[in-house]
Amino acid sequence: MASVTLENVTKRYDDVTAVDDMNFEITDGEFITLVGPSGCGKSTTMEMVAGLTMPTEGTVYIGERDVTNLPPKDRGIAMVFQNIALFPHMDVYDNISFGLRLRNMDKEEIDRRVNEASDIVQLEGMLERMPDEMSGGQRQRVAIARAIVRQPDVFLMDEPLANLDAKLKVHMRTELQRLHDQLGTTIIYVTHDQEEAMTMSDRITVIDGGELQQMDPPLTCYNEPGNLFVAGFIGSPGMNFFEGTVAGSGFESEHFDIEFDPASMGVNEGDEVTLGVRPEDVYLADEGSSLSHPTDRIEATTDVLEPMGNEIFVYLLLADEADIDLEEPGSGSQLLMSVDPSADLESDEDIEVVLDRRKINLFDTETSDAIQHGLVEPTPVSGDSTTSAEAETDD
Repeated sequence: MASVTLENVTKRYDDVTAVDDMNFEITDGEFITLVGPSGCGKSTTMEMVAGLTMPTEGTVYIGERDVTNLPPKDRGIAMVFQNIALFPHMDVYDNISFGLRLRNMDKEEIDRRVNEASDIVQLEGMLERMPDEMSGGQRQRVAIARAIVRQPDVFLMDEPLANLDAKLKVHMRTELQRLHDQLGTTIIYVTHDQEEAMTMSDRITVIDGGELQQMDPPLTCYNEPGNLFVAGFIGSPGMNFFEGTVAGSGFESEHFDIEFDPASMGVNEGDEVTLGVRPEDVYLADEGSSLSHPTDRIEATTDVLEPMGNEIFVYLLLADEADIDLEEPGSGSQLLMSVDPSADLESDEDIEVVLDRRKINLFDTETSDAIQHGLVEPTPVSGDSTTSAEAETDD
């Protein structure tokens, strides 16, 4: 097992910067997920850790070793790819042991490692099967076992579940968490699927445009996003955003106002801010009366309802200050609310809603950085969005 550290790592391809000045430390035994939209640089970052891509600038450490210029075979890593890439003419045993046999390892040691790895990933009794006789999940387990037998310091997994169906993905997520608990090995996992990132990781590393946006535990990224990108990317459906201005009495927008003391929230009168609130923190006014810190009531009209089984997503249209007719398409701004499936709502219904002040976020509209999480207690955010992650890894 080993830690992984990137110091000022940059990768350029001609005039395109794929990864820009990446700095983070992964502690020994952590399960870290690199997550972000397609093309954000997450796979390139992993490839530089693996030695498949050489950084233009910066240094990569695995443990105390500078591995920046070492080939993959000398880095103490093992990779599992999206494309499982088993040898179709070899049985499970030969697929798992292939790398060990290339290194001319003793047959007794190979048998021991293969049997141990097959037990860990629950492939008992399947070592003589051929890949075409196995399900997708079983083939993925073979690929993972092939990585386990190498006894690496770091596992690198690049979207290994992407080709599996939804039900099998959920099962394999559980298997990977169990594997991590059992082996205790450092795992770096790449995905664009935030469900995978949120459910499996000790910390998630959110990347956009080749730059690190935030590196924190999943719930911290969800509840205390460091900037507008993280707030909008983490969570499905995404956070609601409304641009406005700080006035003497609080937040003002063309759709609604929210009272608070600007000084206690780290903002000044006249500041341009963006208010963010998640759909589950929007309540029907009558239900919101039980909240400890609700906002004033906001008038809205239901637009589209999406029953999801355990909840209903309700798209609301908000009137602006000119009281534009909400029956006119495009005449209001949209607010997404999540309600209980038993809620008695129909389209084109006038309702009132409230927001949970404890869950409202304020962002600087110009810089996109978070200013405040919750409009109840004065807990302003200081420094850039990676500060908390850096503090954790420095301990």
